[in-house]
Amino acid sequence: MIAQENDKVLGTHDKPLGSRPKARIVNKGNDMSADVLEARDLMKGAFPLERYGKLDNVFFEVCKYVNRFVQKEFTQRRARSIWEGTARRIDAEEMDALRLAEIEESKREQRELRARLVALDAKLARVGAAAARTQVAADRRP
Repeated sequence: MIAQENDKVLGTHDKPLGSRPKARIVNKGNDMSADVLEARDLMKGAFPLERYGKLDNVFFEVCKYVNRFVQKEFTQRRARSIWEGTARRIDAEEMDALRLAEIEESKREQRELRARLVALDAKLARVGAAAARTQVAADRRP
């Protein structure tokens, strides 16, 4: 009787030695939540790297913009974690600010495109006028 209790204490029961329970698969942070993905896409759309030149400038502008709409301080480190998709969560205020930033970027881009189209129309009108003048001059020559 005492030997049986000692066996239990020492761990010598029917379970084979050296076996471990199978490890459960745990999310190690490799999968991004839908909010983080959306925030990352919003940030990249609202603050395109091509416009700002380098990431430090992007993060500075993001912080300057988002801090106007949130109560907590939005740091460059926070901006980087969202940009890289490593943020654990996204606050509603941050998401709203990023949505507004994307809308403003779309409006800015639209203004730039319209101005570019006006410039191209003027350029084509000058080319067309020059071609018309050469045609008239050619018709006048005997």
